[in-house]
Amino acid sequence: MAVVDLTTKWLGLTLRSPLVVGACPLTDELESLEACVRGGAGAVVMRSIFEEQVTAEQMAIHHYLDTLADTGAEGRTFVPPSSVFELGITPYLRILKRLRDALDVPVLASLNGTTPGGWLEMARALEEGGASALELNLYEVATEVDVPGAEIEARQLQVVRAVTGAVRIPVSVKLSPFYSSLPAFAAAVFDAGAAGVVLFNRFYQPDVDLEALDLNSRVRLSTHSELPLRLHALAILSGRSPLELAASGGAQTGDDVTKAILCGAHVVQVVSALLRHGPHRMAGIHDELVSRLARLGYPTVDEARGVLSLDRTSDPSVWERLQYMRLLGAWRPRPNAAA
Repeated sequence: MAVVDLTTKWLGLTLRSPLVVGACPLTDELESLEACVRGGAGAVVMRSIFEEQVTAEQMAIHHYLDTLADTGAEGRTFVPPSSVFELGITPYLRILKRLRDALDVPVLASLNGTTPGGWLEMARALEEGGASALELNLYEVATEVDVPGAEIEARQLQVVRAVTGAVRIPVSVKLSPFYSSLPAFAAAVFDAGAAGVVLFNRFYQPDVDLEALDLNSRVRLSTHSELPLRLHALAILSGRSPLELAASGGAQTGDDVTKAILCGAHVVQVVSALLRHGPHRMAGIHDELVSRLARLGYPTVDEARGVLSLDRTSDPSVWERLQYMRLLGAWRPRPNAAA
């Protein structure tokens, strides 16, 4: 196999490769993660911890205990003390410690909060627990007609500013693709203290079940078709901000990872390919990446990064809407296409 140096810098961390295991249930399984690391993964992002999930678990346990405790004079002897139960972020911290002790790559924690206090409390706990960095998920769905986008963005930036000011470890922010001006918001995220951004969060939007006349929220794994949206955002942001860029969503092969790097990604998070084919798929993606970079003539991943970005490509109009109009104007149906 060709020799290509895949060493990359991300969030101040030195990684052996730009391949990162993204946040998913797989990150609870040490054996699976060890296979990914052996296959070439440079870092691991733990599954997200949601503030509302932690709060709901705490409320459910306390409600159960309090209900039994009030059934009679001896009610409190029927149930163990609440200290027996692991509430809050404790189970997550135990997994974090286990991964840090067993893996020789950086382990990042993924945090999704809903209140300023919750964000800060959990962020500090994750830092103290040994997380190499934090990934903040700015996951907010606008449903109220009287709440403008500027208000939501200001609230999100306030969260970023508060968290980055409360911890010493680097913070990356996982964004959605639904900003009117992604470059402007990314610049504001950097000004708020973030070291990087992840492009993009995937919203598991429900479908409609016509037979049951109900909603179907079944999870659908990402496919190649989701990658171009990430490539476009990477190409626009690359070289225009000190933010370090991570791609998330749509990377199934080493060629997909290569495309993201050429457009400006420092790292590429892989999830669906591992869930679909198993953790050993990481080794195949790694080898495909090395082979492709070698064939393109890049001895290091740093030399390949961003060569097709908006500021460096030979034809910047390719990344503009004008190109979309040209493509539609030139489109013709195939002769044998079904009517």
